[in-house]
Amino acid sequence: MAAQELSNPTDKYPKPPFKRQSQPWPGLASQMDPRPDHGERSYRGSGRLAGRKALITGGDSGMGRAAAIAFAREGADVAINYYPTEEADAQEVIALIRAEERNGLAIPGDLRDEKFCQELVRRAVDGLGGLDIVVSNAARQQARDSILDLTTEDFDATMKTNIYAPFWIIKAALPHLKPGSVIIGTTSEQAYDPSPELYDYAQTKAATMNYVKSLAKQLGPKGIRVNGVAPGPIWTPLQVSGGAPMEKLEKFGGQTPLGRPGQPAELGSIYVQLAAADASYANGQVYGSAGGSGQP
Repeated sequence: MAAQELSNPTDKYPKPPFKRQSQPWPGLASQMDPRPDHGERSYRGSGRLAGRKALITGGDSGMGRAAAIAFAREGADVAINYYPTEEADAQEVIALIRAEERNGLAIPGDLRDEKFCQELVRRAVDGLGGLDIVVSNAARQQARDSILDLTTEDFDATMKTNIYAPFWIIKAALPHLKPGSVIIGTTSEQAYDPSPELYDYAQTKAATMNYVKSLAKQLGPKGIRVNGVAPGPIWTPLQVSGGAPMEKLEKFGGQTPLGRPGQPAELGSIYVQLAAADASYANGQVYGSAGGSGQP
């Protein structure tokens, strides 16, 4: 095995200041400057998920894209869900999955619709020939300076995307999950240290942390593990499509001990670890990745 040179994590990826930029929700990774790294060129697999069948929501960008790339390179077939306007990013991911000679399935749709969530699972099961990994990663994040600026419609959209959708998807998927299957939720540093402008989003991430722990206790006796990933500030389209005020975007990630935001590529291996059979005693865990800012 070739020795790997040490790399300093403080200067491995871009640091603030970042230029001001905005996109219509939900945003495209391909239009960000700098463009996020999802592990397209760096992730190397070793067959840890050979033969597995995964469904990932929000698989077009961010941590979902990093997980999709990593899963495929570890030998899994992967279905990704994304909002229809994210088709360009999604097709890049499907091409990367198929480049590994794995089955890549693109299923666009709005997770705020219960019937679509049920259809999503059915199409994933039919298209992949089964299902044993479910990653509920998609999220809506819109910054509002005051609770007075947050409409009922906004609040409802965030709750349906971040909380209702995993509920609907997990219910639909459960009859297909055999012992050894895994469910992974994406929570956030916002579950532990909420920002004032993310009143609704932060609530959903605390709820995600709790449903992970609750379901782990409920499904553990059935041999189904449930875990979560809690990212800190990660450079994704969430930030440039209304998720962060411009003044915060310019300094994004600079407050961490590493002095920069994380890149999705730096979390791909965490999703793999939680999905892999050799992590069979990890259940009800939340794995943090926040650049030293105090995550679990």
